[in-house]
Amino acid sequence: MDADRARITWACRRGMLELDLMLEGFMERGYDALPEAERPVFERLLKTGDQQLLAWLMGHEQTDEKEFIHVIKAIRTST
Repeated sequence: MDADRARITWACRRGMLELDLMLEGFMERGYDALPEAERPVFERLLKTGDQQLLAWLMGHEQTDEKEFIHVIKAIRTST
């Protein structure tokens, strides 16, 4: 595993079981299919607070950040 991927995988560990399962599952099953141009967007998404990120990923709220929409869909479909 390269250093960047290891760093991103570590950032997926949130301490909230639901997020851990979704994000770590995405790293295992969906990250490699994510276009290169969207990988930095995924990293920015990981900087979102846990509660907000969970609300977006569970579909309870919609993000106003248009760049996050495709990445959120990719995470949802990989889990």
